[in-house]
Formats: sequence, C-alpha cells, structure tokens
Amino acid sequence: MAVRPIIRFPNPLLRAVAEPVKLFDSDLQGLAGDLVDTMHAAPGIGITAPHIGILRRLVVIQLPSAAKPGIYVNPSVIQASTEMIRLAEGSVSMPGVTEDIERHARIIVRYQDLDGNEQFENADGLLAVCHQHEIDQLDGLFWTHRLTPLRRDRLVKRYGKLMRTSQTPR
Repeated sequence: MAVRPIIRFPNPLLRAVAEPVKLFDSDLQGLAGDLVDTMHAAPGIGITAPHIGILRRLVVIQLPSAAKPGIYVNPSVIQASTEMIRLAEGSVSMPGVTEDIERHARIIVRYQDLDGNEQFENADGLLAVCHQHEIDQLDGLFWTHRLTPLRRDRLVKRYGKLMRTSQTPR
C-alpha cells in the first residue's frame, strides 16, 4: 500500500459530492489500503477517498482504542438519536485547527464491506461523530460548514496564519 498526497483546504474537491462505489474489486481494496496508510501517516482517525482527490464513497475510521481500522463503502446514516453531543473536530485536509461541532450522540450506519456485502454498525460517542463527519465529507459538506459563519471565519483565519508561519505540515 502507499501513502497518498492529501488535498488541502480550500481545494474545491473537498466540496464535491462523491460517487457511489459500484465495482468491488482489487482496485477498491488497494484504494482502501492506501487510505489506511495515508490516515496513519497524517495522522488522523478518519479519512475519505475525496481527501486524496478521489470522488468515491469510501471511508476509513480507526479510533485510538481500535485494534484495526473500519472500512466503509457507500455509508449512510439510517437512524440518529435526538440526543446531541459536542466534540472537537478537525480534518486531515486542514491540519492544526479544531473546533467543537454538535452531532447526534448515537447513530446506525448502513454500509457495504469491501466485498459488497451490506453491513450495519451501531455507533455512539466519538465513533458516531466520526461517521457523521466523514459522511458529510462524502456529501460535499466540509466540516467547517457546520460552524456559524463567525466561528468559520475565525477558524479559516487561524488556519491561514498556521500555513503562513509553517507551524503545520503542508
């Protein structure tokens, strides 16, 4: 597998809607492996194919407590709790900045595995937030657009300053 270059904010590909995966083959398995390697190198706990410029509905998530990454093809949230939680979020495409975002505390995700088999996952807490964050990315909704305009503007300015002063990898 390989570490691929991550596209950076404000690249317009980060606002593009990813296409469903229809072919479950060795190329998809290779892409998933590359996403795992790229996520670990970033470092991050979640990544999508659009983060490396490939507009396909493929997500990899690995929380610090997980032994191995979860790979989700064509994921969607099919049920969400009314209870909400607020956690700090960031992106491998916008390293060095985070901001608190409110999301559903518990969800059920429907997805396909690398063989095309339909699966379901109950997620709560950080895992639920990661799923919602990455599925938003597949839908062309970059995480900063969950912020109020004022908080988003401040975050973008903070990120710009980090990039100008080289306090974060490009």
